[in-house]
Amino acid sequence: MLAEAATLDLSPWRFQAHPEVWLLMAFLAGSYVYAIRVIGPRSTTDRPLVTGRQIAAFAAAIGMLWLASDWPVHDIAEEYLYSVHMFQHMVLSYFVPPLVWLATPAWLFDAIVGTGRVRTVVRFLCRPVVAGVLFNGVIMITHIPALVNRSVSNGPLHYGLHVLVVATGLAMWVPMVGPDRSWQIGPAPKMIYLFLMSVVPTVPAAWLTFAEGVVYRHYDIPVRVWGISATVDQQVAGAIMKTGGSIFLWTIVVALFIRNFSRRFGTEQALRRTDDDTLTFEHVQAEFGRTQPAAEPKR
Repeated sequence: MLAEAATLDLSPWRFQAHPEVWLLMAFLAGSYVYAIRVIGPRSTTDRPLVTGRQIAAFAAAIGMLWLASDWPVHDIAEEYLYSVHMFQHMVLSYFVPPLVWLATPAWLFDAIVGTGRVRTVVRFLCRPVVAGVLFNGVIMITHIPALVNRSVSNGPLHYGLHVLVVATGLAMWVPMVGPDRSWQIGPAPKMIYLFLMSVVPTVPAAWLTFAEGVVYRHYDIPVRVWGISATVDQQVAGAIMKTGGSIFLWTIVVALFIRNFSRRFGTEQALRRTDDDTLTFEHVQAEFGRTQPAAEPKR
């Protein structure tokens, strides 16, 4: 019986309750509903206060945040596989922040940041250069072995790093999809910006992929999920960081390019059709139809 209990306790898939996560999800959902029903009518006369797309984006953001923060992803990431830990951070930095901004109406954003010093500070932190440096700086810091090994066994530090990842992720995505359109940058700068955001993470990703031996000792344990060794787990984490983030960002870059190219191409074609003075057979026929035949001279 003792052996069975020990085996059960070591099972990576044993259920672990996280009431703090459930309370956080309930608080966020309740705050969004309260904002729409109470704050919105007092803040703006625009109707509707929130669109269906914004509600869908909020539901997706809450769903992904819950996925990354609750059992089993959180527990596997914290106790067994660094590759899952990497996936968790990718969700918190690449997927959740843009969905949050897409779910936020302009009036709600203005109500949160206000019009005084807070707005000035937030505006500064969300400038492309500042936000990009902060975002990539946090990426580099959160891969320091000593910090990772410490955070996975220290609850407050672990959740504090998650808050930092989400906060800098929110700042990084404001120039792309921020609720205040005046804070966004143009289509071409957006493509350059995302390209640069995909470059820096390649440094720790390459280090993880090609490092000799196990970098994070916390994950070098006898219990292996899916039979993945600590070294392979580390290499998979590097691949997720490199290819996963790059594919996501480059997909957006390609979409921006296609959308702007097709729009510009369509405009140019419309102008060409409007200004086209080429003489055709149809033009000649139409001109003859409008011209009266000349009267025959009297004899």
